[in-house]
Amino acid sequence: MSTQATAFELVAHRGNTAEFPENTLAAVASALQLGLRFVEIDVHLARDLVPMVIHDHTLTRTAGREGQVFQMDSAELAKVEAAERQRFADRHAGTRIPRLSEFAALLANHPQARAFVEIKRASLDHHGQEQVVSRVLAALAPCLARSIIISFDLEAVQRARAAGAAAIGWVLPQWDESVRTACQALAPDFVFVDHRRFPADAQIWPGTGRWCAYEVTSAELAASLRARGIELMETMLVREALNWKASR
Repeated sequence: MSTQATAFELVAHRGNTAEFPENTLAAVASALQLGLRFVEIDVHLARDLVPMVIHDHTLTRTAGREGQVFQMDSAELAKVEAAERQRFADRHAGTRIPRLSEFAALLANHPQARAFVEIKRASLDHHGQEQVVSRVLAALAPCLARSIIISFDLEAVQRARAAGAAAIGWVLPQWDESVRTACQALAPDFVFVDHRRFPADAQIWPGTGRWCAYEVTSAELAASLRARGIELMETMLVREALNWKASR
């Protein structure tokens, strides 16, 4: 088998989250400085409809306090420490929740990089599809051509494409024939699959763009997924994963 056929790309899941609090500018900057060409972040809209880079719609896990993103304005959220003290103690004290526009400015300074921007369902349910998609695309204006809008929500990625997103990706909600039919009809640029839901005898579906597996934790797993057609490996173990690639 050729080197080209076995090579894979890495995607930094919420940035370099093994070493920095997830979905922070420091985590993303670290992944980019280490040479990754793909990063992935998550987005919710604040009460004032400003997109914020955060995975959960609650502040409990990353900020260690009560509250919901939807209940606070962006100015308040931008002051919230998201240092993941349960993982890092006070190592990253003062790290804050970034606005999506701040992330876009960071990415704009790394022209070799592309970003997967995941719109979370809780925001879509709370604020509405049209509002969320339009606000996210506007915030990404400085780097929209290198941003790929992704979501578990099929309607959201369809709306993003219609609204002018350069590329879209669907995060598969499950593995069955109905999803396969919908995915092939959508023909997204990227397809994301949880490797734990990717059957051992499965291959990627034709006519559905490039595939990315997430929660990849070892070189062996990455190699086995690549052999079945998956080109991108999303991982939180960025520095370690670079060694996987070097050993191929």
